[in-house]
Amino acid sequence: MKPETRKARGGRPLSFDRDVALRRAMELFWARGYEGTTLEDLLTAMGGLTPPSFYNAFGSKEALFKEAADLYIATVGVLPVRALEEARTAREGIEAMLRRAVESFSQPGMPHGCLLLLGATKCAPANQGPQAYLQAVRQRAPEGIGSRLRRAVAEGDVSPDADLSRIVSFYVTVAHGLAVRAGDGATRADLMAAVDGAMAAWAEMAKPQRASGKQGRKGRTRTDA
Repeated sequence: MKPETRKARGGRPLSFDRDVALRRAMELFWARGYEGTTLEDLLTAMGGLTPPSFYNAFGSKEALFKEAADLYIATVGVLPVRALEEARTAREGIEAMLRRAVESFSQPGMPHGCLLLLGATKCAPANQGPQAYLQAVRQRAPEGIGSRLRRAVAEGDVSPDADLSRIVSFYVTVAHGLAVRAGDGATRADLMAAVDGAMAAWAEMAKPQRASGKQGRKGRTRTDA
């Protein structure tokens, strides 16, 4: 992207690379969260921007946060999604997804945890926009896992009598828990051990539920009148 320009105090023209500035903002939001990041923090991290330059380039702190979240999705968050979709079986895909997520949550030299999980939670009323934005983004996780499982049923990889909603709920919760633990400083080894345990539960989670009389076909819950 062509650098944007501004004036230094002495009138000397300066420039900044918008892509680089956005990446730095993403990393700062990732490390501190929306409410923990001030405008002054952002101006410094993004290359010493002036407020007019900032607002001209990004609009507002909230708009910048949403753009930073989108960048996170496109660069960091896409890797577990690809691992899920490209694996040969649903089980392999979920395991690959979780392990790739752990790698992204615990990169050396980068913030730990997940921007999409930890970047805007329990925000003040004035900051409900960023919180709602991430809540909507997080809904893609159960939708993505559910889609992969339905494909697995169609391919004969998962029983049509498995409770897909149960599997989705379990592994989304595991993924979110890994992010929280990583943000609290859990080691990569500890997180990978948790993935081992979660995958040991696959056989139980994916077994047919037909015998219970409470589940319909293709993983849909049937409610008795």
